[in-house]
Amino acid sequence: MTKEGYKKKMEEIAYLESVERPKISAAIAEARDKGDLSENAEYDAAKEAQGMLEMKIAQLKDLVANARILDESKLNTEEVQIMNCVTIKNLANGMTMEYTIVADSEANLKEKKIGTSTPIAKGLLGHKTGDVVEITVPAGLMKFEIVKISF
Repeated sequence: MTKEGYKKKMEEIAYLESVERPKISAAIAEARDKGDLSENAEYDAAKEAQGMLEMKIAQLKDLVANARILDESKLNTEEVQIMNCVTIKNLANGMTMEYTIVADSEANLKEKKIGTSTPIAKGLLGHKTGDVVEITVPAGLMKFEIVKISF
């Protein structure tokens, strides 16, 4: 995981614990004040939301507890590896795309960050600039040329 990704996860945990947890506690208290809990849908919904929130917090804490922060000074651009920004050219249509290969927990297609477990990342890892790689994606077999590897 990158330092940036680790920081984002820690901020998300802090937000969930300091903002969302009190909101749900207030909703439970409000629903409890409405009387009979056996037929109180508001109470049941608030308790379920609390359970989901606690599960998400636990998952995030587990993720950061087991995360390894990558030392960016040890990365190189000789061959495609995690944390590299890779420019590839689709040989079928000539389209050029750029992706940064990151840990799966940091993947975000809007930011052009793909997780290491995706078919494209798996197909690119270990290859060098100029290599043509064949990658099996859901749409079938595609050929890409690695144009550039950078940070």
